[in-house]
Amino acid sequence: MAAVDLPVMPPIAPMLAKAVPAVPVAADVPGGLLYEPKWDGFRSIIFRDGDEVEIGSRNERPMTRYFPDILDAVKVALPERCVVDGEIVVPQNGRLDFEALQQRIHPAESRVRRLADETPAEFIGFDLLAIGDDSLMGAPFSDRRAKLLKAITSTSTVHVTPATDNDEVARDWFVRFEGAGLDGIVAKPLRLPYQPDKRVMFKVKHDRTADCVLAGFRWHKSGPIVGSLILGLYDESGQLRHVGVAASFPMKRRAELVEELAPLRAGAADDHPWAGNEFGPGGVPNRWNAGKDMSFEPLRPERVIEVAYDQMEGSRFRHTAQFRRWRDDRDPRSCTFEQLERPLTFAFRDVLQS
Repeated sequence: MAAVDLPVMPPIAPMLAKAVPAVPVAADVPGGLLYEPKWDGFRSIIFRDGDEVEIGSRNERPMTRYFPDILDAVKVALPERCVVDGEIVVPQNGRLDFEALQQRIHPAESRVRRLADETPAEFIGFDLLAIGDDSLMGAPFSDRRAKLLKAITSTSTVHVTPATDNDEVARDWFVRFEGAGLDGIVAKPLRLPYQPDKRVMFKVKHDRTADCVLAGFRWHKSGPIVGSLILGLYDESGQLRHVGVAASFPMKRRAELVEELAPLRAGAADDHPWAGNEFGPGGVPNRWNAGKDMSFEPLRPERVIEVAYDQMEGSRFRHTAQFRRWRDDRDPRSCTFEQLERPLTFAFRDVLQS
């Protein structure tokens, strides 16, 4: 860590939100709520003490070296001594691009510098934890928000998140802003002090379903039971592409799946759609854990399952999908990318002006 000397010192675990099925009503919460767009980026806490700047992450590990462009930008926009909670994002072609943001995490210094020029990041502040010699951790969020608005000088790359206290407006944002690459709404109680690593806010995320081809599975780390189901969809050329996994099963059900899937394992490796090509998951290193085994047991692609997912990252589900039901009424060949919802385009810059 750099030699910062602040009333709130790194590392700090960010305050978190718990998922709720719908936008909560402000009148139902004592003191009311403030609603903000849920930004699709890296949660980051900026610690600035003069020329010394540190960037903390959700897992409390420093990300400072990966974002030299953010270091320069916050020295212009933030007070001399402060701690600001927010999100680092990379906008591309009017939308947030999480895939491009992930590429910014690279071990080579030369590549870090090149990517800072090619895919510059921006910082969106949404909470103020300290300013000058004062910690604001115990102050209500309404006070912290008011001080945040005065503290940040908005620039082309540093912003204060838009917010509303109107739940009808929040529901409208939930629908419209997805087209800019945002993934929901966060609702924050106005009386709330800052509580690190506590799920005391609320988040509403988009939830959709897709019918996917079951193309394989991975073994569970604890033994010979199913760990996750490997999912695929057919593209326009008729190629089956890996789109993610479903893994939300009780242990008893994982054991039952071994026997249930056994008939599909027979001869699956002989003519599997992913044999020898780049569209499947087998043998592909994990970006975040180079030692993770990405191999899988192939299955003949003859069964279809319906899964719930929140959003796509390129051609794959961002997060683990949730198993809903078997769809034995569906022809696997009919499971294509065309079924996926694509939100209407909404410009990232327009979100900031809301």
